Amino acid sequence: MSSQKKAEERTASQSLVLYVHDLVYMLSAIMLVFLIFFRVIVVTQNSMYDTLWDGDYLLLVSEAFCGEPKPGDIVVISKQGFENGKPIVKRVIATEGQQVDIDFDEGLVYVDGKPLEEPYLKQLTTNDEGTVFPLTVAEGCIFVLGDNRAVSLDSRSPQIGQIDRREVLGKAVFLLLPGTHHGEHPRDFSRIGRIDTKETLNKSSAAEERIFFAYSSASKAGNTSSIPLLLML
Repeated sequence: MSSQKKAEERTASQSLVLYVHDLVYMLSAIMLVFLIFFRVIVVTQNSMYDTLWDGDYLLLVSEAFCGEPKPGDIVVISKQGFENGKPIVKRVIATEGQQVDIDFDEGLVYVDGKPLEEPYLKQLTTNDEGTVFPLTVAEGCIFVLGDNRAVSLDSRSPQIGQIDRREVLGKAVFLLLPGTHHGEHPRDFSRIGRIDTKETLNKSSAAEERIFFAYSSASKAGNTSSIPLLLML
């Protein structure tokens, strides 16, 4: 074998080693970024049904990078005093400084004296778990509830109470793989996608938005006589 051919083989081997070396470093960097910024969790409870199903795989943005939790956000929490820190998924209802009250007879949740409009609920909030209301959310804390209010153990219960923001693992932003909810449903792949966490609205604010929309639409159409009818809808 000529010296030229041997040199070519050495060059090819060195290039392959360098390629593998660079590939390993690149994959390691990607994994490190993913571990720092994101997490993947599996829903193993019924407290957020039917917004989230048992068996759903969720992508979280880590708490350090998702900003302060806002009302309406779906967050994953690890509270050491509850089931040894097992992650639980809940919806943020109120943040520090806000006052929360629940009328268990009417089944309505009030924040700062105004009833919330919660279109994601299947049933009203009628279960009193022992927390005394009204309450003011403490500094550095959030108040959370599950969407499936009939079975959810959440801030209504002294077992969980208000959640220290340091106990928030992250915000759920994307449904990666749909579950079957204990085998009750086939996997609905149309559910894959961004998790809609529209901010909760109190009913007066929602009404104000509808009034503004009605007025704007009627004004653009030059038909202000229709505004009283629109406001009744």
